[in-house]
Amino acid sequence: GSARASAPLVTAGLCLFGVGAGAGEVAINVDGADVERITGRPVLPTLHGCFSLGTVVGALAGMAATVAAFPAHWHLSAVAVVAAGIFTYAIGAVPAGTGIRAALPAPGSAGPSKPQVWRDRRLLLIGAIVLAMALAEGAANDWLPLLMVDGHGLDAAAGSLVYVGFAAAMTLGRFGGTFFLSRHSRATVVRASAVSGALGLCLVIFSDNTVVAAAAVLFWGLGASLGFPVALSAAGDSGPDETARVGLVATIGYIAFLVGPPTLGFLGDHYGLRPAMVVVLAFVAAAAFAAPAAGTRGSRHHGADTRAPAEHAAKRPAQRTEG
Repeated sequence: GSARASAPLVTAGLCLFGVGAGAGEVAINVDGADVERITGRPVLPTLHGCFSLGTVVGALAGMAATVAAFPAHWHLSAVAVVAAGIFTYAIGAVPAGTGIRAALPAPGSAGPSKPQVWRDRRLLLIGAIVLAMALAEGAANDWLPLLMVDGHGLDAAAGSLVYVGFAAAMTLGRFGGTFFLSRHSRATVVRASAVSGALGLCLVIFSDNTVVAAAAVLFWGLGASLGFPVALSAAGDSGPDETARVGLVATIGYIAFLVGPPTLGFLGDHYGLRPAMVVVLAFVAAAAFAAPAAGTRGSRHHGADTRAPAEHAAKRPAQRTEG
C-alpha cells in the first residue's frame, strides 16, 4: 500500500526535477553561447563535457551505492545537497541580464524576430542536427545497459560498465572539442561526429560479437559528444536574436531527450532493442548530410566576427535567406 501511495509523489517529484533541469539547461546554453560570443572561443563543448563528466561520476557513484546496498532515498538526498551547493556557488557568476538584451533589442524588432527564426532554413537544419545527436545521446543514457544485457548477453554489471565507457567517451570528446574546433570547421567536426556515431551504432546493432559491440560504444560516445554543443554554437551566431535561436535549438534537443527514449522503448518491446536503434542510426546518418548548416567557422575565425557584432548582425539577414 505504501508503495502505491508514494508513486504519485515520486512521479510529481520527477516531473519537477525534469522541468527544472530542462529549463535550467536551456538557460545555461544561452549563457554559454553568450560567453562564446564575448570571448571568441568555443566554450559549449567544454560545458557539455562537464555535463558528461557528471554523468560518469553519477554512474560510478550509483553503481557503488547499489553494490553497498545504500538506501536510495539517502543517496538521492546526498546528491541534492551536493547539487544545491554547487548551484549556489555558480549562480552568482551568471550576469543578471544575460539573454534579455539579445531577446529584446528594440520594441519594434522584438515582434517579428520569432517568425524569422522559425523560417530560417539553416537554423532548422541545425535543429535537425541537434535532434539527431540528442537522440543518439538520450538513447544511450536510457537504453544502453539494457541493450548490452538483452541484445548482447552481458550481465547487469558489465552492461552498466559499458555505459560508463560511453559516458567517458562523451567526456573525452567534449573536452577535446576545443582542440578540433581550432583546427577544423564546425561542419567538418559535425560530419566526423555523425560518421563516428553511425559507425558505432552500426556495429552495436549488426555485430553479434559482444567484444566488438562493447568497443563500438566508444565510437557511439565520441560521435554523440560534439554534435549537440557545436550545433548550439552555430545556432547562436546564425543570425540576430541569439537568445531565441539558441533557445529554439536547445529546446528541440531536450524534446528529443524527452520523447526519443520512450519511443525507442515502445519499438524495443515490439521488435527488440537492437532493431529499434536503427531509428537512431537513420537520424545520425542524416545529420552527416545536414552538417554544412553548422557553418565553416572554427575558433580561428571567431574573434574576427565578435569584434564588430553590430556590423556582423546587419550583414546576416541577407546570408540567412540562402540557407
